[in-house]
Amino acid sequence: MDPRTAPVTDPRTAPVTDPTTAPVIDPATASTTDPATDPDGHPLAVRVRRVADGIGAPEARVAASVAHQALAARLWSAALGCAVLYGRLPDLDARLIRWDPAGSAPDDLWLTEVRARPADPDAVADAVLHGHLEPLATALRARYRLAPGLLRGNAASALAAAARLLESRARDSGRTAAGHHARELAARLLAHPHLHGAGTGTGTGFRRRSCCLYYRVPGGGLCGDCCFTRVPGSSPRAVSE
Repeated sequence: MDPRTAPVTDPRTAPVTDPTTAPVIDPATASTTDPATDPDGHPLAVRVRRVADGIGAPEARVAASVAHQALAARLWSAALGCAVLYGRLPDLDARLIRWDPAGSAPDDLWLTEVRARPADPDAVADAVLHGHLEPLATALRARYRLAPGLLRGNAASALAAAARLLESRARDSGRTAAGHHARELAARLLAHPHLHGAGTGTGTGFRRRSCCLYYRVPGGGLCGDCCFTRVPGSSPRAVSE
């Protein structure tokens, strides 16, 4: 999608529920909503239950971590793809995004309006990290006891994976310069203070220092960039690292 010319998606065919009512995580409210007064209807609670049912998660915080990483991947993919291929970034302001938390995976994100923005590393970090992943992490920590290091690792892992796929596709299609750009942009973003130290390596080569808890899903095993080399035998009630 070229953010300079892409038309607004037709709401009759948008991959979400009614775009006038579909919930979206708003940075202004996501971290302040009181779970005690709205434990079931909040979009995060709906999404985590949907993910838990889909993967058979043994506990809510495992599903919350998986849901967080999936949303991070979708946000990074949209931002990096446009930045690398078109040199512009779609405005990812939360007020423009619609998201169906009860939908199937992967998460579908829909923009009510497409507005092009600069695509330098600071702008990408501001749009994805500050605009979405930080308030999302705050809300998830409050609701599901997810550790900051785990959430930081999820965000970094999703970024590295999106850049790795983009670099591979660009190389396969003969767009060598775009592949190099993807690697360089990912390296700059992974050095951001909010992601620095989340893993080792730079660019698209990355190994995280935390675990997303996916190994606790029946048959889940370890992810390719996991900090563990074998499935740990910790208690399912242990606080996440």
